Amino acid sequence: MSDSVALVHGFATSSARTWGDNGWLDLLADAGRRPRPIDLLGHGTAAKPHDPAAYDAMEQLVLAQLPAEPVDGIGFSLGARVLLSLASEVPERFERLVLTGVGANLLRSDGSDLVLRAIQGEGDPANPVVAYFAGLAQHPDVDPLALAACLRSSRPALSPERLARVTMPVLVIIGDQDFAGPGEPLVDLLPQGKLVTLRNIDHFATPKDFGCIDAALTFLGASL
Repeated sequence: MSDSVALVHGFATSSARTWGDNGWLDLLADAGRRPRPIDLLGHGTAAKPHDPAAYDAMEQLVLAQLPAEPVDGIGFSLGARVLLSLASEVPERFERLVLTGVGANLLRSDGSDLVLRAIQGEGDPANPVVAYFAGLAQHPDVDPLALAACLRSSRPALSPERLARVTMPVLVIIGDQDFAGPGEPLVDLLPQGKLVTLRNIDHFATPKDFGCIDAALTFLGASL
């Protein structure tokens, strides 16, 4: 078994902010694992093209950064979706997956219009989703035009037939206040899916919640 753990962040943030600032990288290293944080196209230290068509390669760019041997993977939100899509295409590249901040939303129609308006400075600032993504878009290392292009690109559909090919053990972690939930519809379609629901946790608090971190590390056998 590989000691590597690929970590893929969510939309409008980066590996440094999601995994570094919240302690994931240090905790994995302390447990003897080798964290491999990956910045998605349009985010963090990755290139930031403004052409939506460029983001059709997002999954393949992540795959190209994985080691040759099978790895464990941890993803949050968009990063979880990217890992799940890859696992349905090349399940042999993954030992186990931890998917955080995703659930029934992956089986529904895309709701990116609200987020797109938020990063463009539009929408109702009283809406917590709008306020959250509007705030992220103002961060110094964020390119709002690249984020808009990412949202306008098309992600691979995750049909029940495709999810049935995700044969490795998968842990889905989601807060009971998360707009992406509930988690059960997604877990029910995964051959070896397991669900952890965090109490009183919304989407945005998930990566920093110790219950999430503890469940993920325990699932990967990396608990301290």
